[in-house]
Amino acid sequence: LPVLAATIATMVLSTLAWTALPHHTPDMQVHPKADELAEQVKASDVPPGNYYFPSYGTPKQPGPFIQAGPWGNLKIYPAAPNMGRNIALTFISLFVIAVFVGYITGQACAPDAAQGRIFQLAMTPAVLCHVFGGTLNGIWFGKRLRFFITDAIDGLAYSAATGACFALLWP
Repeated sequence: LPVLAATIATMVLSTLAWTALPHHTPDMQVHPKADELAEQVKASDVPPGNYYFPSYGTPKQPGPFIQAGPWGNLKIYPAAPNMGRNIALTFISLFVIAVFVGYITGQACAPDAAQGRIFQLAMTPAVLCHVFGGTLNGIWFGKRLRFFITDAIDGLAYSAATGACFALLWP
């Protein structure tokens, strides 16, 4: 029961964080010439994938534009985002995290453990997942500091909810 409750609680908090609360609004921006950029990408017939620019060349032959810039990442999706699929995959991911949180907490806590101890032991692995799970991708693929901070705030809320669900519903 704590696993399912934690999954639902984090799903609700995630939905609120991205749809109802304003703190992520500045994290994702629309390019000032988005229509023109989309037309250029469409005209270049770039297949779906993740791209970086400028070309870095090879270790033996570095690209000449690496110093000049601009520098960036471009992600081309194969189709329009499928909200139903993405919501389902998010739910499954949150469920898997809660299963591992439950496993770790179960290894460390007896059924009669104090709620504070259960909260602490459930929240700790949840923080590792929800706060630090995407850090390396963010570092290497240009996530802005502000986005790290807002994601960390969300992750702490998800982790606290996970800890609370396990503490309140522990067998």
